[in-house]
Formats: sequence, C-alpha cells, structure tokens
Amino acid sequence: MADKTAPSAIDDILAEHAGLEMQLSDPALHNNPGEARRVGKRFAELAPIMSTYTRLQSARDDLAAAQELAADDASFAAEVPNLEQLVSELEQTLTDLLAPRDPHDADDVVLEVKSGEGGEESALFASDLARMYIRYAERHGWKVEVLDANVSDLGGYKEATLSIKSREPSRDGVWSRLKFEGGVHRVQRVPVTESQGRIHTSAAGVLIYPEPDEVEQVQIDESDLRVDVYRSSGKGGQGVNTTDSAVRLTHLPTGIVVTCQNERSQLQNKIRAMQVLAARLQALAEEQADAEAAAGRASQIRTVDRSERIRTYNFPENRITDHRIGFKAHNLDSVLGGDLDALLDALGEADRAARLAAE
Repeated sequence: MADKTAPSAIDDILAEHAGLEMQLSDPALHNNPGEARRVGKRFAELAPIMSTYTRLQSARDDLAAAQELAADDASFAAEVPNLEQLVSELEQTLTDLLAPRDPHDADDVVLEVKSGEGGEESALFASDLARMYIRYAERHGWKVEVLDANVSDLGGYKEATLSIKSREPSRDGVWSRLKFEGGVHRVQRVPVTESQGRIHTSAAGVLIYPEPDEVEQVQIDESDLRVDVYRSSGKGGQGVNTTDSAVRLTHLPTGIVVTCQNERSQLQNKIRAMQVLAARLQALAEEQADAEAAAGRASQIRTVDRSERIRTYNFPENRITDHRIGFKAHNLDSVLGGDLDALLDALGEADRAARLAAE
C-alpha cells in the first residue's frame, strides 16, 4: 500500500531519532548537562511521532495480510474495513504530527503579572491571576519559582515574575499550554475596599515569554547592563533578608528592566535575572525578525487598560469570557483554582483551525 505521508519528512524524522538515540547512549553527552537536556528534549518531542509511525506500519502490515487472506477466510474479510479505518486515522494523526509547529511549544516560560487600572483592587486581582497559574502548574506537575514580587499594602501584586518549568521534556511543554495567556485580563467584582457593595471593573496584565535553554540563550554583553543591588523587601517574599541581595538589571540598548529578589544571595538573584532578561531579549529579537510574530506579541499588552482586554472574570455571575474566541463558562471559581484546561483547549483548537485555514 502506498505511503500517504511525505517520505522525506518521515525519513528525516527517523534518521534524526536514530541519531539522538545514539547520542543519549553515549556517557560523554551527560558530562554536558545543557547539551544533554537539549538532546533529551528533542528526543521527547519526537516520541509521539515515532509511536504513531510504528503503529501505522503495524496496521498497514495487518491490513495487507487481511486483504491477502480475505478471499479464503471470511473472518479476515470482516477485519478489512476496520483496519482500513485504523490506517486512515493513523495516517491523519501522523500528518498532523508532522505539520509545522510553533518552535517554542516544548519550552518553559517566564510569566509576568502586572497590576493596571484599579489601584489596590487591580493588585489583588493580579495576585489572583498569579495564584491561578501556580495552581494550574501544580496540577500538571510543573515547577514554579516566584522570581520577584512587588507586594501592595493589602497583599496584592503590583507586579510579579514567575518561572514555570516542566519536570520532564515533552513535545507539548509549558509554552504550548500558556502561550495564549498574554494580554489584559479584566475583572468585575465588589472590591474588598468597597463599603457600598458596588461592582467595580479593573484590569491586570500578563506577559509571557518562552525561556530559552541555557545552551541557546541570547548572548548578553555585560557592558550593556546597569546592575543595581538593593535590600529585598515585601510582604510574603521568600528568602527576604536584611542584606543587599536583590538585583535589578537594566539592559541599556533596549531599556528592559528585570528584578529578582527571592533567591538567597546576590549572585543567585543575578543569575536568575539574567535568565529572565535572556528570555525577554529572545522574544524581542523574534518580534523584530518576524512581522507577524511582532503583531501577535505586541497585542499581549498595549496598555493595561480595561478596554484592551482578552478575557473578563465576572464574579457576580461566576462567569469567565475569552473575547478572542467567544468562549464562555460559568465556573470562574474552578478556573481561578487552576482548572484551565477546557479554556486552554478551546484556545488551542481555535489557533489550529486558524492555521489550517491560512494554509
């Protein structure tokens, strides 16, 4: 039976998979943790393709045997339609797996939450969003670090930076699930500061970046940096102490500012701040190199203004609405508790449909 998938595409994958397998079996590779992680990550990305291809080859062999024996045995003839359907389904699955993907889907992320209009209520909502992402990450077994947090008087976040990492390499990593979260999030509820019980509208912004592997991080010239150190502070901060261990990096050519204060030492804070800066510079470089990506990322947050929203969280109606795809659900309490999968599945499916339509 003719192979309906592109031979060159699958042949290239088979050759790459075999090469990666040889690399992983070489003890010398593991002397370089960064390179070993890169190879292991790519090997994991190819695993679903290899599994589907193996199943497809087996199904084709079974179909060919059933067709050959069908004339002499009715039981084999009865199996032919089922095997034909299985082969067709696996061919479609393999075609989908071989289709072009977002190159960052397997990446970890840096996620920033910033309060906007609404003062203290906006900061409290920003902390609700950060907690929502942390709980979602915990459901998926991901590792979360709060790299920096500027805490308001009532315990909200004026701004916070999270690092979210998967514990095992995967074709569908953190970025593949959270990449649509960038933008302005609007909340409608009665603030804790409201004595009259009136519903207010405020907003908080989310920025998200793929975090590059150490082996592929952007090279940063130390002469382009201004490094300020200061005393860690803030309610609820992890590792807050009385030494000047917090670090603020200013990248002079771009004006990007990154702070980190939650590690125990100044050196550790600088290392983590450099990693966040590398992620932001990589995202900026990709925006400049690709006009389409620039338009997409620029739309994450133009202004943290109530009108520039991607999603609304309506507490009186327990309703969440994603305005980009018309998604509505009345389980806001569950969503804020980390139950985001239905929403993220809908966003992913809408993006896939748009990509297919564009092709």
